[in-house]
Amino acid sequence: MGDRRVTTNLLDSALTAAERGWHVFPLRPGTKRPALHGEASCPRTGACEGDHRKWEQRATTDPDRIRATWSRSPFNVGIATGPSGLLVVDLDMPKDNSNADTPDGATTFGALCERTGHAVPTTYRTRTASGGHHLYFTAPSDVRLTNTAGTIAPLVDTRAWGGYVVAAGSTTPAGPYEAVSSPVTASLPSWLLSILKPAPVRPTGPLRLPSVNGSRAALAALEWECAVVSAAPESTRNITLNRCAFKVGRFVAWGDIARHVVEDAFQAAGEAHGLTAAECRATIRSALDGSIRKARPRDAA
Repeated sequence: MGDRRVTTNLLDSALTAAERGWHVFPLRPGTKRPALHGEASCPRTGACEGDHRKWEQRATTDPDRIRATWSRSPFNVGIATGPSGLLVVDLDMPKDNSNADTPDGATTFGALCERTGHAVPTTYRTRTASGGHHLYFTAPSDVRLTNTAGTIAPLVDTRAWGGYVVAAGSTTPAGPYEAVSSPVTASLPSWLLSILKPAPVRPTGPLRLPSVNGSRAALAALEWECAVVSAAPESTRNITLNRCAFKVGRFVAWGDIARHVVEDAFQAAGEAHGLTAAECRATIRSALDGSIRKARPRDAA
C-alpha cells in the first residue's frame, strides 16, 4: 500500500509539472539519475525510431505518456529546463569536507543581490534534498541560455538548455524535494539575464595587444594563447580558456607581465568567442590563481 501511495504521489508531481508546461521525464527511483536508456543500448524503436533521443528530447507534457511511464515504477521526476522554458538557479550547499565557515549558495547569492542593489527575487522555490534551494524563472524566448557552474557566485549554478532539475515530490536517501513558496514563476530578472546572456560572437581577426610592459616571451605567449581561445570549438571554449590562461599564469608569477594585462586580454578573447562576461571572469580568475600558486621557479621550469 505504501509503495502504491508513493507512486501515486510521484505521478501527481509529474502531472502537476506538465500542467504548468514543464517537460518531465523519469529519474531512477530514489535517485537524481535519468531512468531512460543510453545511446549504446538504444533499440532505435518507439520514441527513438530513426535515431537515439536523449532525456531532453524525450521529456514530455503528454499526460497519457506520463501516466504510462509512472505506472511502471515509482520514478522520481526530472524537469528538462530548456524545453520547459525555464532557467533554474541552484543555490547549493557546501560539500561535507568544506570549511565550517564556507557560505552556502543562498548566502553568496544574497550577497550578490545586495552588491548589485537588487532584492532576492521572489518566485517559485523548492528546497532540495541537501538543504539547498532551486529558484525557478521563466526564461526569455529570444535567448538560448545554457547551464552554468559558479558563474553568478560561488555555489550558485544555473540549469537551462542541456540541464534538468529534480521536481518537488521526489525523494532521495538524503531527503525530499519540497515546494516552499507560492507556485508563481517569475520572469528571469534583467540583471540576472545580463550576467548569463552569452556575448554575441564578433568577427575574429589577428589579436592586437595594447602597448604594455612585459617581457617579449610573456607577450608572445599571451598573444598565442588568446588566439587558441579564439579558434576553439564552441563545445570546448570554456575549458580552452581555462587551460590557456593557466599556461600564461607562470609569467605573472615570475613578474614578467602584470596580471590585469593577462586578465583583460583573455576577457576580450573569451567574450568575442561567445562566453559571458561573468563566465570569463570566473574561469580566468580560477586559472590564474591555480597557475600562480603552482608555478615553479623560472630556473626549474
